Amino acid sequence: MSDIFLEKFRGLVPMYLDEPWQESDGIPLDELDEALAEHSFPVPLVLREFLHAVGGCEELMEAYHYFWDPDELEVIDGYLCFLEDEDEEYTWGMRVDQLDVPDPIVWRRNNGRGSWTSEEGTFSEFVLDLLDFSFSEDD
Repeated sequence: MSDIFLEKFRGLVPMYLDEPWQESDGIPLDELDEALAEHSFPVPLVLREFLHAVGGCEELMEAYHYFWDPDELEVIDGYLCFLEDEDEEYTWGMRVDQLDVPDPIVWRRNNGRGSWTSEEGTFSEFVLDLLDFSFSEDD
């Protein structure tokens, strides 16, 4: 693994939780790869590194929005979905035809209408902005 995003994602724990990152905040690679191997679609590098870094940290994975566990990832309407809001009104995903890109653009699905809209940012940008917004609400 090339670890392009790993340290940035590990840095989210001290940034938002005021605690040092620990191994238990992430998902061990062997466990993660086993769960991801069950899918018939590839998972972009950025999502794999995000789950490896903080996939075990409930405080980040369930901060007003719910990141899906590796075995829950699924393709809906041609998008690899990874996140849902607490009211299940919106789902976020990445286009299946872009999954070979290390850090693909994120799209939002209005679950009531079934329509998709680009978030106009990559997964890493989107996640950093989402967590910043989520945790600034608590201040």
